[in-house]
Amino acid sequence: MGFHLPRIVQLKTSLSNKNQAASNVPKGYVAVYVKDEIQMKRFVIPVSHLNQPYFQELLSQAKEEFGFDHPMGALTIPCREEAFLNLISRLNASR
Repeated sequence: MGFHLPRIVQLKTSLSNKNQAASNVPKGYVAVYVKDEIQMKRFVIPVSHLNQPYFQELLSQAKEEFGFDHPMGALTIPCREEAFLNLISRLNASR
């Protein structure tokens, strides 16, 4: 009896192949990586969130810390996962 963890497998696969990661993102969405001191996790969020003031603040921090040329090939945001999920939850509720 084992555990099936499709999200972990999907993340591992997409990290190893940037082209595949891009193809897993539906139209109108963007993949972002949230990186804290310990780990990095991939999220797929609506493009509309990128224009929100709180998200713009995170993008400014990402630009300062990582710049625009990142080896992951996707936007990386320096933030705790819990804080990111809280922000996304609030943005989703306001849609």
